[in-house]
Amino acid sequence: MKRRSVVSGVLAVGMLAAMPWSAAMASPVKWVNVNVNEEQDGSLFNSENYDFMKFSQIGKKLEEISKQSNRVKVEVKGTSSKGYPLYVVTIADPDAQGKFGKIQSVRKQMFKNPQKAQDFIEANPDFKVPVMINGSIHGTEFVGSDAVMQLIERFATGNDGATKEILKNNILIFNVVQNPDGRVDATRFNGEGIDLNRDFITQSQPETRETVALLKEWNPMVFLDTHGYVKNYGPNLQGLIEPCTPPHNPNYEYDLYNKWAFAQAEAMEAEIMGNKSAYEGKLYQDMKGTYIPQRNDAAGWDDYPPIFTPMYAMYHGAYGHTLEAPTNNEDGVRWMYDAIMGALKFATDNKEAMIKDQIEIFKRGINFDHPTHKEGHFPQAYILPVDEKDPTVVEKAVNHLINNDIEVVQSSKPFTAGGKSYGKGTYIVKMDQAKAGLANTMLWDGEDISNDTPAMYDISAWSLPELWGFEANPVHETVDVVASKVNNVSGQGAVSGKGPFLIPNSSVKAVQLVNDLLAKGVSVKRDGSGNFYAEAAANEIFAAVKESGLQIGTAKVPAGAESVKNLKVAILKDGGMGKAQSHAGTKLALKRLGFNVTEVTPVDVAVNGLGGFDVFVYSGTESLISTNLSAANKEFGFQNAGQLDAFKANLNSFLGNGGKYIAVGAGASRATKTLGLTDNVVNTGGGNSNGIVKVDYNGTGLGAGYGQDDIGFVYRPAWYTVVGNDTVAAAFDNSQDYFLAGHWRGRPDVASQPVIVKEDSKDVTLIGLEAGFRDHTDYLFRLLSNAIFTK
Repeated sequence: MKRRSVVSGVLAVGMLAAMPWSAAMASPVKWVNVNVNEEQDGSLFNSENYDFMKFSQIGKKLEEISKQSNRVKVEVKGTSSKGYPLYVVTIADPDAQGKFGKIQSVRKQMFKNPQKAQDFIEANPDFKVPVMINGSIHGTEFVGSDAVMQLIERFATGNDGATKEILKNNILIFNVVQNPDGRVDATRFNGEGIDLNRDFITQSQPETRETVALLKEWNPMVFLDTHGYVKNYGPNLQGLIEPCTPPHNPNYEYDLYNKWAFAQAEAMEAEIMGNKSAYEGKLYQDMKGTYIPQRNDAAGWDDYPPIFTPMYAMYHGAYGHTLEAPTNNEDGVRWMYDAIMGALKFATDNKEAMIKDQIEIFKRGINFDHPTHKEGHFPQAYILPVDEKDPTVVEKAVNHLINNDIEVVQSSKPFTAGGKSYGKGTYIVKMDQAKAGLANTMLWDGEDISNDTPAMYDISAWSLPELWGFEANPVHETVDVVASKVNNVSGQGAVSGKGPFLIPNSSVKAVQLVNDLLAKGVSVKRDGSGNFYAEAAANEIFAAVKESGLQIGTAKVPAGAESVKNLKVAILKDGGMGKAQSHAGTKLALKRLGFNVTEVTPVDVAVNGLGGFDVFVYSGTESLISTNLSAANKEFGFQNAGQLDAFKANLNSFLGNGGKYIAVGAGASRATKTLGLTDNVVNTGGGNSNGIVKVDYNGTGLGAGYGQDDIGFVYRPAWYTVVGNDTVAAAFDNSQDYFLAGHWRGRPDVASQPVIVKEDSKDVTLIGLEAGFRDHTDYLFRLLSNAIFTK
C-alpha cells in the first residue's frame, strides 16, 4: 500500500489552524497533527480502492464551501480518540439561520407536551424538520464521507428546484467523518481499536458520545448511516437499504417506525434506479434494484441490538437506516449520494405525517401506552438502590441514563415498592416518560431468542444492570414517593479511621484505586476473598480515594493476606483480523482497572520476547498465531513459520521466569492449546452464539468477589474438559436454565462445565467468558484483575 507524501504534516496542521471558523468552531481544540505522509491511499481489507478524499483535505474543503454560502454552519464538536477534529456541518435555508435554538426548543416539546407539539406542526406546516446524515463510521468505508462532502457542496451552493424544496422543509445535519482515526489509518475502527458501530449501548468512545450529543441536540426525524460494501445479496440487487429482518427489539414502537421506513427505503431505491444511466460499472448497469432485508430476506440482518448507530437513533424517534454501498469506487459514492437524495425527497414529501408519528412515539411513552407490546413488558418503574460503601457502579449507570435523555429521580425519604424497602437517596427511573423504549432496552434483563431466528448479526443481550453490576429492580406498580430530578451525579470518596484501610473487591473503581496506590508506592495486601488492604496513613491515600468515589474505612488485615505489587501487563495486539481488533475491549478493561498495559504484536514477542513484563494477556482470535494468513491479515501476524517457534520459546521462557499468562475467550483458549500451554480440552460454541449466562464462581482467588448463581457473558462460548488437578474457579450453573438471554441456537448440555481454569503446573489461566467485551462487561472486569493478582 502506498503512503502519501505530497503534503507535509506541518502544512496540514497549518491549514486547519488558519481556518476562519464560526465562533462555535473557534473554541479551543487540541489539534493533533494529521500527518498526511502516513495517510493511506486505500485499505488491504477492500477489494477495490479509489482516490477518496483524505481526511487532511476535508477541513480545507469545508472552509472553501462555507465561504461561498450563507446556508452553512461548520463546527468542531469535539475530537476523536487520537485527537482529530469531529466536523459537523449544518445546512438550512438562510431564513432558518439564527433560529436553530427556537427550532430545537419546539422539538423538545415532543418530550414534554407531545399533543402541543403535534398541534404546532399542524398549525405551522412550514416548520423545518432535522435530518441527520452520518459519514463513514467505519474508516475503510470511504464512500460515505465522500458522498456527504458532495451533498454538502450541493446544498450549500445549489439553486435547482429539488435542492430548494428540500432546504425549504428540512435542516440537514452532516456528521462529516464520524471516524477520522479510521479514515486516516484505513482501518474499520478508531484509534482505540473499537468498532464505533458497536458502541452505542456502552458509549465508551468520544466519537460515539459526540454522535449521541448530536442526536439529543436535534432529535432528527430521519437518520442515515453511510456504509459499504454489500453486493449481490439477491440477483442483481446491489447495495443494501434497511429496514431489517426480524427479530425486532421489543422496546421499539416498531409499528410507527416501519409505517414510514419501508416506504422511504423503496424511495431511495427508486432514486438510485432512476439515475442508473449515470453509473459506469457493469455491476450497476445490470442492477435490478437494491437489497432491502425486510423485503428480500427472512433472517440474518436484524435491528435487534441498540449497539448500531441507526438502531440507537430509533430510540430518539428517528426513522433510522443503514445504507451499504455496493463498491468502494466512484460508482459507490454515486449510489450513496442517490440513496440519500431519495431519502431527503421522501422526507420532504411526507414531512408532516412522519413527524406526527415520531411525536406519537414519545406520546406513548409519556402516557405509558404501548399498544403493540405484551402486557407487562414495560414496568411502571425501575428502582436503583445505592451501595453506600461503593456507589460508583450505580452512579456511572445514572449518569449514563441521564446522558441518554432518560429521566432519573432520587427519593427524598425511605419508601417501599414491589414488596421491598429502599432508603433515602435511592434512584428511580419512572417509565411514563418520552424515551421509555430506550430506558427499557438499557435496563431490562433481555430475553432468550435462540429459537426465534436461525442467526443474528451481532450481540443479542446487553443488560446494563447485569453486565455493569448494579441493581435495577422492575416494579409493576405506581411508585409513590417524594423525589427530585437528577441532572448529574458526581460522588466523592472519603477515608475514615487511621488504617490499615479496607478496599473491597467490589468494582472497577475499587481495583483502579488499588493500582493507583501501588503506583504511588503504597503497600497493599490482598486476602483470599480478593479484598485489598492499604497500609498507609489516611493523608497518603486521601486524594486517590476522593477521586475514586469509594467510602474507605479501617479494618484489620487478615492472616494470610499477601502483598500485591504494581505489575506491567502486555496484551497481544490484533491489528485488525476479521475487520476487528479483537483484543481492544480487554485492553480498555485493563486500562480502566488501572493496569500499566502495553500492546505487543506477535512479531514483537517472537523477536523481542516478554522481558520487562509481569503478565501476558492473549484475548482474541487464534489466527494471531497462524502462519497461513491472507494478504489482508499478513501484516498483523507472523511473517514466517520460524517466528511461531520463536514466539513459543520466548513465551515458555517468560513463564519459566515467573511470568503470568492469561487467555480470554474461545479464540485465545484454542491458541493456548496450540501453543502447548494447557492439557485441557477446549470446547467452543458457534461464532454466532452469544449472551448472558448464569455462572457459579468459587468466591476466592480467581473467582473472588463473585458467587453462586452469578453472571457471565459469552461471545462464541468456551468451556473446558479439565485434565489433571487444575483449579476450577468457575463453571456454568448446574441447572438447565443457565442461559439467561441472547442467542445460542442448538446449545449442548454444558451445565456445570468449567469456564475458568488455572493450570496446576504453570501460571496459565484460561477464561472462557468474555470478561472485557467491548469495554462493556464492567461487572466481569475484575475476573481479569483476579487472574493478575492471584498467585
